[in-house]
Amino acid sequence: MTTRTTYYTATSLDGFIADPEATLDWLLTRENDSDGLLNYGDFIGDVGAIAMGRTTYEWVLQHEGPDAWPYTQPAWVFTHRELQPREGDIRFTHDDIAAVHAAMVEAAGGKNVWVVGGGDLAGQFADAGLLDDIVVYVAPVFLGDGAPLFPRRQELRLVEVGRNQEFAVARYEIVK
Repeated sequence: MTTRTTYYTATSLDGFIADPEATLDWLLTRENDSDGLLNYGDFIGDVGAIAMGRTTYEWVLQHEGPDAWPYTQPAWVFTHRELQPREGDIRFTHDDIAAVHAAMVEAAGGKNVWVVGGGDLAGQFADAGLLDDIVVYVAPVFLGDGAPLFPRRQELRLVEVGRNQEFAVARYEIVK
């Protein structure tokens, strides 16, 4: 298996991954089939390393609890702030994306790298030529404002599209 770097996320129909208050209430109430198209269980089973920004890291801690880190994979948190480490294999960094990506690929051991939440971080991976694809769940809601799905121009190629209960789901490859 060749390691792929994937931005796997959900968005509102108008392109926001979080509302202006950084909440996901609009998302967490939606129905999806855990065995359906592009489901999380199959996806996470192929992930060997995780990348996230500070905002996502803090959201996970707030919603999972400070002692309940939900990932078994090594996780890199991209931040310029001093953060408190928690349980789990968590590495804080502000190093160059390309150098960190190489370490992530090595740690993934042939599995994939997941860019979790944070459209700007995913964009930085794409800018460095390191993002391979985007898997997106589109929720049937308009937020009007919030954190954008991907705050820059990027050409994509549709690879797979369908429905998972309330969501339109799609996988796109990055056009490099």
